[in-house]
Amino acid sequence: MRQRRTRYEKHRVDIDVHGRRPLFVGGLFGLGVINHAGAVDHGIESAEQPDRLGDRQVALPGSGEIGGLDAVVNSAGVIYHAEAEQTTDEQWATTMNVNVNAVFFVSRAALPELRATRGTLVNIASDAALTGSSRLVAYCASKGAVLQMTRAMARDHAGEGIRIVPICPGDVDTPMLRGEFRDRGLDADTGLRESAAAVPLNRVCTPGEVADLVLYACSDSAAFITGYPLVLDGGNRA
Repeated sequence: MRQRRTRYEKHRVDIDVHGRRPLFVGGLFGLGVINHAGAVDHGIESAEQPDRLGDRQVALPGSGEIGGLDAVVNSAGVIYHAEAEQTTDEQWATTMNVNVNAVFFVSRAALPELRATRGTLVNIASDAALTGSSRLVAYCASKGAVLQMTRAMARDHAGEGIRIVPICPGDVDTPMLRGEFRDRGLDADTGLRESAAAVPLNRVCTPGEVADLVLYACSDSAAFITGYPLVLDGGNRA
């Protein structure tokens, strides 16, 4: 992973992740964040689909190719807009499989690698893990589970030198969000305006901003951060 500077010129911060060996596991959200930010210098993007990771043992793909892992980032996510009575069994199961089970099994498989390198595990939760959101019952339940899972693991493994950090973004302009707009019958511009209207900073988050926070969490600058959620929501949950 290469060094990255934030885009805020008045408060430029060097986030030095030179030499880190990362593994990124995720679907459209993860690919959108990492590709947009150009965060990968060397490392691995998982070839596994997150919905295939939720019901079996996981062998981390390719860690031997780069001599170990210093960071693992779980960024899988699916979302369905529905109240409880409208949520189908399949939607509930898919949400839990991708958003919770895959994160748990990848995290569990990562621990021996990260123990050897005193590395960092970053789990992308959501600001929906912090408070309820209308018509997102399965998504809120799943991301709440990711947040609490991450907090518990952080306490369990801090003594081994492993930092485990949850990140809670609000709406991020990724293919997943734009797909959500399409499912709701909205074009991208209308959907982005609606999402921005609920945010005090009056816009949605960019993939690069999420990538900056991921890189920070994996860097030595965050060496005393573990377990506590890093929130990136423009003040939406303030």
